[in-house]
Amino acid sequence: MSPESKKLFNILILGVSFMFIFTAFQTCGNIAQTVITNLNNTDFHGSGYTSMSIIYGVFSASNLISPSVVAIVGPQLSMVVSGIFYSLYIAVFIQPATWAFYTASVFIGIAAAVLWTAQGNCLTVNSDENTIGRNSGVFWALLQSSLFFGNLYIYFAWRGKTHISESDRRTVFIALTVISLVGTVLFFLIRKQEDTKAPGEEDSANEIPGDSSSCINFHYYVFTEKSIKLSFTKEILLLSVTTAYTGLELTFFSGVYGTCIGAVNRFGSEAKSLIGLSGIFIGVGEILGGGIFGLLSKNNRFGRNPVVMLGIVLHFIAFYLIFFNMPNDAPIASMEGTDDVAYMIPSKEVAIFCSFLLGLGDSCFNTQLLSILGFLYSEDSAPAFAIFKFVQSICAAIAYFYSNYFLLQWQLLIMVVVGFFGTITFFMVEWEAAAALVARGSDYSSI
Repeated sequence: MSPESKKLFNILILGVSFMFIFTAFQTCGNIAQTVITNLNNTDFHGSGYTSMSIIYGVFSASNLISPSVVAIVGPQLSMVVSGIFYSLYIAVFIQPATWAFYTASVFIGIAAAVLWTAQGNCLTVNSDENTIGRNSGVFWALLQSSLFFGNLYIYFAWRGKTHISESDRRTVFIALTVISLVGTVLFFLIRKQEDTKAPGEEDSANEIPGDSSSCINFHYYVFTEKSIKLSFTKEILLLSVTTAYTGLELTFFSGVYGTCIGAVNRFGSEAKSLIGLSGIFIGVGEILGGGIFGLLSKNNRFGRNPVVMLGIVLHFIAFYLIFFNMPNDAPIASMEGTDDVAYMIPSKEVAIFCSFLLGLGDSCFNTQLLSILGFLYSEDSAPAFAIFKFVQSICAAIAYFYSNYFLLQWQLLIMVVVGFFGTITFFMVEWEAAAALVARGSDYSSI
């Protein structure tokens, strides 16, 4: 197998592995609050929003050490161990206990930081400046296929049900746990690339193989120092606004919006199954966007800005329609749901169309952020991707926290304001990247 074929193979395995793991995890996140609402008349007293806030809060803090872990353990083993913790979190729902639920939330936050830093490293190592756009799109399309399969099962399994029974819950989460474990095992198929370190660096690292604490301290110092220095560069500060927006809208489409749909009593007996259908159409939008922006990246004469502009326009349309279609109290409704009406009679068709727009818009932002980070920091990817996930996850944690209290209109307003400024700051970084590329005599369309 040629080096290029080997790299493409690794990208495909990376994407398929993430597809299995996040088929389980994203489906779990999409239905968690609905399932928990049906449990809160028992001894279980957890909150799906609070759990996700803990996950993303720990996730953000753990990004300070995740580059060190990946440097020491290696990206492949890092992803395998992280995948196991994802499976354990999902398995908690088989027989929920409040203490186990929140404890697992802490551990999966740490695992997620390591997993995504390793993913960024693996993506960059297997790409160059001519293939980073394609590979980012291919990975994103495979990853977001996860939204389709799990939610398709939820749609058919919960169709016509107004209450989720214990048997229904166990069946779903046993299946999701097994699917997550399959994705974890697939990481072993990723083939190691040639070591790009200088021989002297490798030798020096191997001089004291018994002194693991020295090795850990060295890598922690190097990568944390790089991450801190990188955090205050102009490019990272500007991209952090865009990244913050992706954290807010990630919370909304992956947890809050499905809960809103399931709480609308005017949708009748279809309300719970519509959560699955919503997830499917979010996935369709993500897959379509990842496929188009990945496969067509080499023919893109105008760079990343038009794709990001498309993303914000799609999201603004979705927010406008959701504001008119969904009751204001839907995100925080009780187990009985809400009978309120917004500015129109709630429409299932409009709700599902908005799901598609949310997914397509999200793929616009994330494929281009992955692409520009891989392009700007191709020689030192781990700290850059760690910062990206740090900012995204801490904003997601904040959003999940306020989702316990804020009405729908205020959540939408926050996303509109941050999304507007995030788009402008992305444009500024892309213009500078394009100017630098042209100054080197390269073709702008190659990015």
